[in-house]
Amino acid sequence: MNSEIIENLKKITGTDWVTDDLSQMQSYLQDETEALIRVESSKDCVVVKPGSPEEISKILTYANEIMIPVIARGGGTGVCGAAVPIKPSIILSLERLNKIVEFDKKNLMITVESGVTLANLLEELNKQDKLFFPIHPGDEGAQIGGMVAVNAGGTKAVKHGIMRNHVKALEVVFPTGEIVTLGGKLIKNNMGYDLLQMMIGSEGTLGVITKVTLKLYAKNKYTGTLIVSFDSRRDACDCVPKILQEGITPLAIEYMDRPISEKAADHLGTKWPATKGSVDLMLMLDAKTEDELYDTSEQIVGICEEHNAVDSIIAETSKDQKEILAIRSNAYTPFKDHVADGLDMAVPPSAVPDFFDDISALSEKYHTEIPAVGHIGDGNIHNFILSDNGKLPSYYEEFKQEMYKIALKYGGTITAEHGTGKTRKEYMPLQFTKREIQIMEGIKKAFDPNEILNPGTIVD
Repeated sequence: MNSEIIENLKKITGTDWVTDDLSQMQSYLQDETEALIRVESSKDCVVVKPGSPEEISKILTYANEIMIPVIARGGGTGVCGAAVPIKPSIILSLERLNKIVEFDKKNLMITVESGVTLANLLEELNKQDKLFFPIHPGDEGAQIGGMVAVNAGGTKAVKHGIMRNHVKALEVVFPTGEIVTLGGKLIKNNMGYDLLQMMIGSEGTLGVITKVTLKLYAKNKYTGTLIVSFDSRRDACDCVPKILQEGITPLAIEYMDRPISEKAADHLGTKWPATKGSVDLMLMLDAKTEDELYDTSEQIVGICEEHNAVDSIIAETSKDQKEILAIRSNAYTPFKDHVADGLDMAVPPSAVPDFFDDISALSEKYHTEIPAVGHIGDGNIHNFILSDNGKLPSYYEEFKQEMYKIALKYGGTITAEHGTGKTRKEYMPLQFTKREIQIMEGIKKAFDPNEILNPGTIVD
């Protein structure tokens, strides 16, 4: 990296917060994308760690002057290469913006700086027992700003939706240096175009998020986790809409192939509690009273038994619930060294059984297996394409595109929560028309006229 650029950045943030030492930058050059499909990162970069929005504004203004890319960097927990620099760049780490700004209990909201991790947020909320935040994508090292930028999901979307549903306000530094506040502590706001919603899920291409106001929710006193086992995927899938039609809305409805559950548990040194059947539904429940929790559980078990459930287990203690959730959250880890690509397609929930059937037929066509786990209550299924002796399978590209087309056939999407990033960008024409992509490119140009922010992500 040009020494003059480094010196000018040091003038903005101070000497201690700028480095181009590769040994110190290495962890900033990649994310958690599977090794076999990672984009190649540029090592001709400099990492800068600003301490305020004003410093970020000066950095972006300077970047526009010299026409150098800027990559906003959160916790590095993404899996589509969005935060990976593919050109010589300024890597803008937000880790110093790590303060809890305000816990507004009256408005049921909390405001944090973007570098606050999910673990930090949960720790703060655990100091009281009235309010909670529902989004948990699995890795508590994820930073809140990054969770907004990728529109994170997770297990509890059935009842509470995704990140977009809970963001009330953002402080953002536009690529051209202006510091703005989008949204506010409002229930209703119909003035002008909604730039707040446009920023959510933009993956660091439209602005740098520096502050986030989140909506919180009243916490129910009683919780339980129910595991219901089946002999077939279709039986497990078919009972989900029946549960929802009865007015029962669990916090989460998760699907797991039994081999995944068992391997995930074994990896953690424990055992998956279900032994009968070959697939499981995991339902997370909450209620105001203990009687309500048990009544809901019995109702769910009754519906599942009508769809050929072979067993059911309820975890009542907090310890048991955490252990089951830990196993579910660990579903990917035992397969990590054998996964070429972890897909996160989604279809309308009613289409999940047919989607599964088509994916199973595809696995037979290619003589491979496709382990599956996912948020079945919202139609988001994670399918793993396995490697072939540590390499991408010879059929990888064709196979993946056929899987995408299956999801799109049912009115689905290529990515439900991981994001487009750099690894999914080339498949945009499968899901969008040429005109739609042109409009997205126009939006990018309007926010970022010199196209300095995160080039190569979502659109070119």
